[in-house]
Amino acid sequence: MPKRINLALQGGGAHGAFAWGVLDRLLDGDELEVAGISGTSAGALNGAALAAGLASADGAAGRKAARENLDHVWAEVSRVNDHRLLRWMTCLDHVPSSLQRWAELFSPVAWMENWSRIFSPYDSGVFYSNPLGRIIAGMPHPLHSCHIQNPALFVTATNVRTGRVRVFAGDEVTPEAVMASACLPTLFRAVEIDDPKTGRREAYWDGGYSGNPALFPLFGTDLPRDIVIVTINPMEREGIPRSPVEIQDRINEVSFNSSLQRELRAIQFVKRLSAEGRLTGRDMKEPLIHLLSDDALMTSLGTRTKLLPGPGLIGRMKTAGRLAAEKFLSGDARNIGERDSVDLPRLYG
Repeated sequence: MPKRINLALQGGGAHGAFAWGVLDRLLDGDELEVAGISGTSAGALNGAALAAGLASADGAAGRKAARENLDHVWAEVSRVNDHRLLRWMTCLDHVPSSLQRWAELFSPVAWMENWSRIFSPYDSGVFYSNPLGRIIAGMPHPLHSCHIQNPALFVTATNVRTGRVRVFAGDEVTPEAVMASACLPTLFRAVEIDDPKTGRREAYWDGGYSGNPALFPLFGTDLPRDIVIVTINPMEREGIPRSPVEIQDRINEVSFNSSLQRELRAIQFVKRLSAEGRLTGRDMKEPLIHLLSDDALMTSLGTRTKLLPGPGLIGRMKTAGRLAAEKFLSGDARNIGERDSVDLPRLYG
């Protein structure tokens, strides 16, 4: 009998291929049954591909369909890149540290960042396009044809007007919602979606600013207690960032981890109240948290490679994800249904 779990998939651009590797390994067998998925940005893209595939058929056929969707998504993502940037970044890794700052200053990546401070996606006029729309529409097992309730799928975006988190669920999870979740405002125009709750057309940016990923949608009574979080952004980094690139890398990591850290601290707070007997008589679900990550790999790469989805990087990420999932299945997976696999008080207390 498979163990039922929820998946929480963090965003991180090209580094999201790590979660692809994790999912690819989990789909190899039937040890785990995915009941709920919460995804943000690249995590939303992974979650949509997974959910659409699993919902298209039962058992092994559904897992095969999910793998086909994920393979399609990342094959297409790897084609959306500038090979000149990839060659520059490869060369930059071999530049002596004393010269790297100057090399980074004149690199195409720095040029692209400076360009985004002068021009916006709205300046491209009729030539604008968002490649994610084509990628999602081309999935072998389309998102619109799946029964979103099985597994339950939640996609997080950030409302531009209010700055608040917006979680799309059920029939709300359209290709446009997934595009909204992955909408980096310096690269893409805000995705506009009609909101029946506000009665107006709202604009959305990347969900990483408000929930990366959002855990609270997975607290429903119809979903299992266990939440397996696949993280992309390193939680901890030794040493003090000193170069401009190192400083920006750490700012990016802290910013995109902040919402997840807040939710995990809240979960730990509730667990402590429960242990102290202060929630007596209250019907409250106590989530069990498990973590899949490779901080050593992510720290070694830095955040600049998130925008460089070349086949080499994508393949390396997938391999690392499969290894992390294999390690989880042979170790921490035994805790499912019983206890946390992470020491929340130490990490987030």
